[in-house]
Amino acid sequence: MTATTVSSQQACKMNASVAVDAVWQPVSTIEADDVTLIRRVAAKDRLAFEVLYHRYARRLYGYLLKLLRQPQVVEEVVDDIMLVVWQNASRFDYTSRLSTWIFGIAYHKALKALARASKEPTDPLPETPKWSDQHDPEGIMARQELGHTLARALEALSLEQRAVVELTFYHECSYQEIAAITRCPVNTVKTRLFHARRRLAQLLAGLGVRRAAAGEARHRLRPTEAKC
Repeated sequence: MTATTVSSQQACKMNASVAVDAVWQPVSTIEADDVTLIRRVAAKDRLAFEVLYHRYARRLYGYLLKLLRQPQVVEEVVDDIMLVVWQNASRFDYTSRLSTWIFGIAYHKALKALARASKEPTDPLPETPKWSDQHDPEGIMARQELGHTLARALEALSLEQRAVVELTFYHECSYQEIAAITRCPVNTVKTRLFHARRRLAQLLAGLGVRRAAAGEARHRLRPTEAKC
């Protein structure tokens, strides 16, 4: 599925809606904020949905791939998530960031997908993103190796702990946003992150990571300002 692959009946409805709303200004991927987009998606604006789809599909894919580790499954789940967004945009209540709402859908879709695919073989973990400091090749290699080692360590965590780490480290969500995404109390989020960091410290030490590098890895897993 892509942003435009919906049923013919849905397509007719969307085209009719676009015709009704033809007086609206064209959607800009740079200028349109999430609130504007979700309002227009709730009104069945197909172009707005295209923008929203491309804005979130890659982020969702990266997040889910680290949890599910099966690219084909991840692609299907991303499509499922965005279909839910299309169908339920009018239910978004604007009391949280749109990203929090979408990642909440993603988290629970991931739990269901993991339950279905738990007995299937998993593909190797994708390579971690490469840093682009051309003047420090040794540092680049060291950081890449640390990234690979950290990915291996994350594999040993429970899904709940790994999800909290992913949302904290890769998506820079706050405790409150993670609690909304996972639908659990803030204190539970803090507890999961505490145990995840402690477990990671043990795993990194077992994998031979030097203390300084392990400290850097743990530093990455500290909660930051909300950007989810």
